[in-house]
Amino acid sequence: MVKIACERPDEVGRSLSHWDCAERARQLITDEVVGSVSPQTVQRILANHKLKPWRKHLWLSPKAPRDAAFRKRVKNICTLYTRKLAPHEAVLCVDEKTSLQPRTRLSPTLAAQPELPVRVEHEYQRKGALNLFAAFDTRTGKVYAHTAERKRQKEFIEFLDQRDREIPASITKVHLVMDNLRMHTGKQVRAWLERHPRFKFHHPPVHCSWMNQVEQWFSILQRKRLAIADFADKAHLAERLHAFAAEWNEQAHPFNWTRKSVTKIMAKCELAKGENPVAIAA
Repeated sequence: MVKIACERPDEVGRSLSHWDCAERARQLITDEVVGSVSPQTVQRILANHKLKPWRKHLWLSPKAPRDAAFRKRVKNICTLYTRKLAPHEAVLCVDEKTSLQPRTRLSPTLAAQPELPVRVEHEYQRKGALNLFAAFDTRTGKVYAHTAERKRQKEFIEFLDQRDREIPASITKVHLVMDNLRMHTGKQVRAWLERHPRFKFHHPPVHCSWMNQVEQWFSILQRKRLAIADFADKAHLAERLHAFAAEWNEQAHPFNWTRKSVTKIMAKCELAKGENPVAIAA
């Protein structure tokens, strides 16, 4: 039982994505391992061996080596998050939340009532999509938001120009943490950087989106504002996104990246002498 539970069903001729206790019991009977067995008995035996083949966990085989260069880039980002900044510095985490659809419902969404949850019409109208550009200030928690119908270097530069106008001139060094997307590193963006020397880009290693703090804010946005997508049109969606950011900024707070958190991350990057790099889950 344990042996087969540790194999993919396809390997024993079954067309299943994974084993559950009922299918495991059925297979044991088919293979004449036992005359009969209940799913409950299978569950108890597997539990004794700490096996749960009905569960799955996503992981990513790293395309970039987890070597000294990887560790250096991770350390650079962690240092930006935890060191004391000079009065003339700021650290912003930047990314885009793409393809946000208004999804206008055919019937009005109904508020909760006693013994009834919020009721959302199943069918909706497609009215295009928006892209949300956002920057999260790691020290204050303030969010800068910008919406656009397309996601190109042009729109990204518009977002950067807004930040250049809004961030006080007294901040002479603005660190921007963002991924290696071509839109962030293209020829037009590089030219913009040359004209705005106070901005400096920092790119985490590939498949390390978990290091970008704006992703945590996107998670809050998804849960609190976008869980029910029901907007009249793209203009209404954009207005509501900006309103959410404004309400967040009224009580903004940073996320807790402590030195203890950094120590855990860096421990995964440590290389034992003479051994291969340790893969970090992305």
